[in-house]
Amino acid sequence: MAEINLIQNIGVSGFIFCALLLILPFMVSYYFKLGIIKKSVIIVSRMSFQLFLTGLLLTVVFDINNPLINVLWVFVMLFFATYTILEGTDFKTGPFLPTMLILFSIANILVLFYFTGFIIKLDDIFEARYLIPIAGMLMGNSLRANIVALNDFYQDVKNNEQRYLYRLCVGASKKEALFPYMQRSMLSSLKPTLANMATMGIVFLPGMMTGQILGGVDPILAIKYQITIMVAIFVTTVLGVLICVIVVVEKGFDDYDLMVEDIKKV
Repeated sequence: MAEINLIQNIGVSGFIFCALLLILPFMVSYYFKLGIIKKSVIIVSRMSFQLFLTGLLLTVVFDINNPLINVLWVFVMLFFATYTILEGTDFKTGPFLPTMLILFSIANILVLFYFTGFIIKLDDIFEARYLIPIAGMLMGNSLRANIVALNDFYQDVKNNEQRYLYRLCVGASKKEALFPYMQRSMLSSLKPTLANMATMGIVFLPGMMTGQILGGVDPILAIKYQITIMVAIFVTTVLGVLICVIVVVEKGFDDYDLMVEDIKKV
């Protein structure tokens, strides 16, 4: 059997050719007057800087492989993930951040350590080269779904404000009045994950599996990892969306409650 080489390096010329690809979306933006050229350049530059900086830091973290540093890194990721979720919605960050951070952290950490301890059965569940990338995949996918859920929930309640107030006035509890909006927002946020899972391997090869195959891992082993990580991502996404919606319901509708009390007194 032929020896599998290490993954092909990308040199400076490769990055130049990669940058040239951006001409295509820039042309589309210019023709349709989308106004995203400047924003795209800034975001791509920021992304590149962040990734290179993260790569340098991870090289040090992986070499040290200290459990305390590894867990601290995961908690920093959790903080920024929670903050990004709230920043990507129409809700104020301050009132929700502490509670959501705690609950979001619990959900992600439970699934993360269940995955490293019981599914791939690591001797050291704090090993950096497993713990940090897996945590990133769980949080990254959950983050997108949470933003979709909260935005859809907010817009749905806003568009049906009078109907929501009417339900409260006729005796429904806050949770009963908000349940239809909770249900719709959760379904809309989970559909992309379910669609990805349904078409995986037929329409596209997922990133984790592709990366492992490019790195020389046996395709069957890569598939095993991809199946298990997708199940973990789905579970984390469901828990994350549930937590975000519940926190917003519990802490985000005090003004409505006061309004209903005033209406009932009239």
